[in-house]
Amino acid sequence: MPIFLEVCMIIGVIFCICRLKNVFAELCSAFYKEEGRRIKARIEKRNFCSVELSIRYCFKVAVYAEFRRDWPEALKFYEEGVRVLREMIGTSTRLPPTQRLVEIKAVAEQFHFKISTLLLHAGKVVEAITWFRKHIRSYERVVGTPEVAFLHWEWFSRQFLVFGELIETTSTTIPDTLSPRFGTADNVLTEWEFQPAYYYQLAATYLREKRYAIECSSSMANLTAEVNGIPESVMPSVYVGQYVRLFEQGDTVSVLPLSDAEYTSYALSEAERFQDSYEIIALFRKAYESFQSLGATRMASACSRGMAIEYYAAGDFSNAKQLFDGVAGLYRQEGWTTLLWETLGYLRECSRKLNSPKDFISYSLEMAALPLFSGTGEENRESKIKSGPAGSPTISMRENIQQEVINVLERKQSPEGNADGFNNAMEETTHLDIDQISPLRMVLIASVAFHDQSVKPDSPLLVSVSLLSHLPSPVVVDQLAVQFNQSSCNFVIHSTREDSPLDSDLHGQVQTTSLTLLTNKWMRLTHEIKSGQSGKLECLSVKATINKHLVICCHAESPASMEDFPLWKFEDQVETMPTKDNVLAFSGLKLIQVEEPDAQVDLVLNSAGPALVGEIFILPVTILSKGHAVHSGELKINLVDARGGGLLMSPREAEESESHHVELLGVSTVSDGKESKEEVDSIRQIQCSFGVVSVPTLSVGDSWSCKLEIKWHRAKSVMLYVSLGFSLGSSEEEALHRLNVHRSLQIEGQIPFLVTHQLLRPFRREPLLLSEIRSLGGEDQRCSLAMNESNMFIVNARNCTEIPLRLHSMTIEPDDNAKQLCSVQQFSGISSGHVVIAPSEEYKGIFSVNPRAINSNFHLGEICLKWSRDSSLGDQESHVIMKQMLPEVSVEEPPLVVSMECPPYAILGIPFTFYVKIHNSTSLLQEIKYSLVDSQNFVFSGAHNHAAFILPKSEHIVSHKLVPLGSSSQQLPRITVTSVRYSAALTPSISAATVFVYPSEPKFNLETSCLTSELRLVEN
Repeated sequence: MPIFLEVCMIIGVIFCICRLKNVFAELCSAFYKEEGRRIKARIEKRNFCSVELSIRYCFKVAVYAEFRRDWPEALKFYEEGVRVLREMIGTSTRLPPTQRLVEIKAVAEQFHFKISTLLLHAGKVVEAITWFRKHIRSYERVVGTPEVAFLHWEWFSRQFLVFGELIETTSTTIPDTLSPRFGTADNVLTEWEFQPAYYYQLAATYLREKRYAIECSSSMANLTAEVNGIPESVMPSVYVGQYVRLFEQGDTVSVLPLSDAEYTSYALSEAERFQDSYEIIALFRKAYESFQSLGATRMASACSRGMAIEYYAAGDFSNAKQLFDGVAGLYRQEGWTTLLWETLGYLRECSRKLNSPKDFISYSLEMAALPLFSGTGEENRESKIKSGPAGSPTISMRENIQQEVINVLERKQSPEGNADGFNNAMEETTHLDIDQISPLRMVLIASVAFHDQSVKPDSPLLVSVSLLSHLPSPVVVDQLAVQFNQSSCNFVIHSTREDSPLDSDLHGQVQTTSLTLLTNKWMRLTHEIKSGQSGKLECLSVKATINKHLVICCHAESPASMEDFPLWKFEDQVETMPTKDNVLAFSGLKLIQVEEPDAQVDLVLNSAGPALVGEIFILPVTILSKGHAVHSGELKINLVDARGGGLLMSPREAEESESHHVELLGVSTVSDGKESKEEVDSIRQIQCSFGVVSVPTLSVGDSWSCKLEIKWHRAKSVMLYVSLGFSLGSSEEEALHRLNVHRSLQIEGQIPFLVTHQLLRPFRREPLLLSEIRSLGGEDQRCSLAMNESNMFIVNARNCTEIPLRLHSMTIEPDDNAKQLCSVQQFSGISSGHVVIAPSEEYKGIFSVNPRAINSNFHLGEICLKWSRDSSLGDQESHVIMKQMLPEVSVEEPPLVVSMECPPYAILGIPFTFYVKIHNSTSLLQEIKYSLVDSQNFVFSGAHNHAAFILPKSEHIVSHKLVPLGSSSQQLPRITVTSVRYSAALTPSISAATVFVYPSEPKFNLETSCLTSELRLVEN
């Protein structure tokens, strides 16, 4: 309960305080409204005698309206006060003229602040900027006497600073309804007037004008004559913009007015007491950072230049030089020549103050080479302030700067300032480096062009050297040194007017001629040199020695790729070429290719015909030194697919196969008549197709041989590239220069034998195989064999190469399981150890295959051929074993076997008996039907169609009597046996149903034939 009462009391107190606040606010509003109404009545009746009171009344009414948050009325009376104040400028005589202007501007500043704040507070940015422009135009020319001009510029700068801060602190953005076309009739404002940085930059600029005005005011000698010293005890009056002097007489202190002379003396002394440079720098830096964030590079550069000038005026030359360097880079890039001239003038003076002779000479030469031709040469104080220490950009000033550099180099004249420190910092010789992006490229540029595109080693060739300078006065070169990447080609050209010693670092010839560079005119020189070692010969630089103490090193440029001068390309001048030869001017290069000397070493590749798959192909490689000794020799071997693409196998083939199609196995060398295998560290293989072999040192006339061992796993055409790289000597310089000999050879990889095979069932025996019946309509066409039937297996090996091959053996190697399940015997073999097979010839091997067990996926094994090349030179043969897998067969027991029996031959007109036997190997009763088709070559007896039942494990015989009617090979009547159970028919093959018919009884003398055969064997 007590807590509840306490909370209620707190809420009641807060409510009472809020009501009290509202009561006081209403009382204040009523008071200010009544006071404003009373003062407005005075303004409307105009019952006052001075203009100052009208301005004061307007200000009061506006302030009272602000208290009441009546912004339109406040703005109205502020603007009315400004209008009256402008009318007061030329009419008020209450104060002396100078002090009257100071007071008017101080009051105007108050009005300006109030109006700008109200407009920006209301979100009227455009109206605020328009009002500011009107305010500035009203007082821009109200400067006053020249002695107090610095007061005007200080006040003017403060107006921009205050308005910039108001713009920066306001939260109002630019309205979307504003026309984006700045600076037009639709929108007279510029886009920069909405940025605070614009006002900060102008504030700093006008504050710098104040400093210039103070310098002018201080130089006027009549100030001290009118005023006896500077008045003391000066203080601001109670009225805005007024100053008074305190006068003490005893215990009485009185306030006395100031005269204009006294006020001017006091204001000048106060202005000289404060340093404005650091405030200017702060304003410029603030504007610079804002412009940088907006991406306005040029505006930021102008602010950076303003900071640098103030640092220079404050004596901080190090910071000034750093800022001027950044500004000069932008001016060079965009071609602002006049601004660059002024900036380089400041940089010269900074270098002089910092005792940096090299920078002083560099900036001076760049200034002298600028394309500036305007101006009369007359210089006053205003132009001196505007142009800075550089002075007016005239031709005469450029010539003076060039002469000043010469005097500094000759120690005849030192720049103003710390002469001792500057001279002590001077080196004996000043070196300047000029490359393609150097700003000193206008001072001196060197163009070098070879007259040829390639040359043999140690052959003479011509090179043209052209120099161009944009300096206003002629330049006399004492010595010209041209340097190449091969020091033996360097040469020096001396001037006839100077007797300068040759540089000890240059080993070229010396030519004497006149070396004088005229303004904007090419100096062309042609010199003959001797080409050095093979490779690239390039001119690196051209060093010009001027006045013995200045060395300018110009990076050589090719006429074909030489760029224009950014600052000179738009000038009205005659364009000339670096060389008189137009071809060299447009296509000349500063480098030339020195060809390799013809290597007097022969590399021989001896190929022994095509390579065969499976064998180790031996390729002899011989190196013959005919005129050059071989040092640090290296033999590189590379195997590449002859069809292109580089790889010896495709990525898909690489995934499917573990070995490469073609493989470099190794290299064997011949040493002291013995063949030895290279160690692993002597040959490095990369992807089995690349190798590197070290070659021993060979004298002139020596030779060295090796043998490449390459193996083909598949038939493929391969390009063999062999490259020999060697040095002519063992020294370091000779080791860097290497000669190369390249040879290539295309090697065809071929299959040695094309192996085919054929399975033949027993002659005139046709088993009924059920697997063949089922696979008639399917895709599985696997061969089927009958169990316990002797089948003939014929293997054909055809020579696919262009060379004869020796076949040493042909065998069928069954698997371990197949040896027990199948019997394989060879009927025909190679009796003499080998047989020579000519190209495109075939060799046939006959085997007997008798399966003993049922197996649906029976693997017979693989065919093995042992072969070698047919060599007639007596070399040791290298036997190669070629294997080919045999397909799987299906072994099954046939339910029926149909066999035919007839004599081996028949005699015309004599009858013989023809038997057909059907054997039932099952345990079931088999019903068969058979039919016999007539033949025009035979007359037979018996039924054409018949049906029968065959008991299990028994045989049924059908016989016919045939009489031949014609001789030669005759087709027997065709018989068809059909199994009713299996719905399958068996018909003997054509070869099995063929018999030879003799016209009469033949007579065979077997004894004579055997004796003749034995005699032939003995003779052989």
